[in-house]
Amino acid sequence: MFKWAQQQLANVAGTKEPIYGPSAIQSVAVEAETTPYTELTRDDLKWQAMSSTSVETQSFYLMADNGQLGFAQVIYSNVAGIHTTCQFNCKLFSLDASKPHLWCSTQLTNPDFSEDKSSFFADDCALELSEDGTTYTIKSMNDDRAIVNLTVKRVGPGFQAGKTGKTLFGTDLKNPWGTMRHAFWPRCTAEGTISTKEGPVDFKGNAMFAMALQGMKPHHAAAKWNFCDFQGPTYTAILMNYTTPPSYGSTEVTIGGIVKDGEIVLANCKSTVTHTKAKSDTENEWPEPETIKYTWTGTTKDGKPVEATLEGALEQRLDRIDVMAEVPGFVKQIVSSAAGTKPYIYQYYPQQQKLTLKIKIDGQEVSEEGRVFAEATFISE
Repeated sequence: MFKWAQQQLANVAGTKEPIYGPSAIQSVAVEAETTPYTELTRDDLKWQAMSSTSVETQSFYLMADNGQLGFAQVIYSNVAGIHTTCQFNCKLFSLDASKPHLWCSTQLTNPDFSEDKSSFFADDCALELSEDGTTYTIKSMNDDRAIVNLTVKRVGPGFQAGKTGKTLFGTDLKNPWGTMRHAFWPRCTAEGTISTKEGPVDFKGNAMFAMALQGMKPHHAAAKWNFCDFQGPTYTAILMNYTTPPSYGSTEVTIGGIVKDGEIVLANCKSTVTHTKAKSDTENEWPEPETIKYTWTGTTKDGKPVEATLEGALEQRLDRIDVMAEVPGFVKQIVSSAAGTKPYIYQYYPQQQKLTLKIKIDGQEVSEEGRVFAEATFISE
């Protein structure tokens, strides 16, 4: 038991990596220079269930027509090939600051996959991809505070940056010791409910699906993250950005895309994110963003130039998550001293002044107001 606990501790804490520098990372942007993006097929959505240290997630971001915001996720993680854990996470955001969010995180038992690895099953939990590869059904009865019964259908194509969606880590990039892959369905519709003690919450509306595989210790891959999910009547714009720790040259990797029904307008690795105004969080000294600017630039499939911006105030944060809060005290001390990590996630959903996506395609400019869910995550200096 002590050996297993030691192993767990090493996985959480890790040690500070040596400085390998920027030559020990190959961003997916390198692939994207020649192949900006690849449309996803059903095969691209398979679970890898790696036998080495890794964290694999399938996440659904839900924006209901009634204004409700929700999140559902399956996490499959492997510790050094010794121990596999699976978790189902569900969050119902409270848009009323006086009421708490509902957060349910349940360890799953008897996890398994369909024969082709496209669907995931565990006791009282199923995440299934339809035969035609356009629809996920998400069902969970693991926590009676949030019984999940949702269907998410893709209405615009899915994509990954470059050919493989992968950033590689290692001093020999032909045999990398780590990988990071992201794949997205930016524009989806959702139906179904998450039933709480107060009754069912209807999630008919928009959704976005993200699949991620971190084939290494998560805090070794990234020191900070940004995420944006804009859902408008015609356009969806997404952006995922992370910066590596100094061990990999503080390299920035950004994946962005703009999608409408049936069509990818743009997808590549040329997006940017800027925290145009920030304040120091008195609790942890991280620079919490107050206003933000996201940009997308590139060309359509037929070569028309595209430029887009989304900027404005993030308003009062929806939530701040102290990732280490649930880690035992003695582990927390070791983690913060050994790895210099103090991970916090800041979440936003501007309500008073909705943000506007300004998009110019071949000189024609369109402005579209929509809903934005944004995250800024700080892990280590």
